[in-house]
Amino acid sequence: MTSPKPRLVWSTPPVLVAVGWAATAGGVIWAIITDDPTGRVLVSLAALVAALLALHGTLARPRLAADSNGLVLRRLASKRQWAWAEVNVRLARTRRLGREVSTLELDAEDDLVVLGWLDLGVAPEDVADALRDLRT
Repeated sequence: MTSPKPRLVWSTPPVLVAVGWAATAGGVIWAIITDDPTGRVLVSLAALVAALLALHGTLARPRLAADSNGLVLRRLASKRQWAWAEVNVRLARTRRLGREVSTLELDAEDDLVVLGWLDLGVAPEDVADALRDLRT
């Protein structure tokens, strides 16, 4: 009898989420104390973007989870779950800015989800290998 395969999880690195929250706080403080109205608008917009990204990194944890039953993908306010038979997992490589970038693609039903290093916290190649081992 084989032992059950463990549940594996991947998320945005906590230190990056913390940097996002720190950037938000810094932007808000700077926007409050500055006398430059144009700068205040620009920094406020940057702080808003940082806050949204940090909020996503905080709430969508773990971003991707897998076990012997299938995959679970967390989004900002929802969660999607697929059995292994419903999802096709593949590694895509593209050239961007003179270097090769890998992404993990989850192609399920009518949904295509593309996850990169920032979403997973590790190289997409490592996640693809772990998912391949878990699926078999």
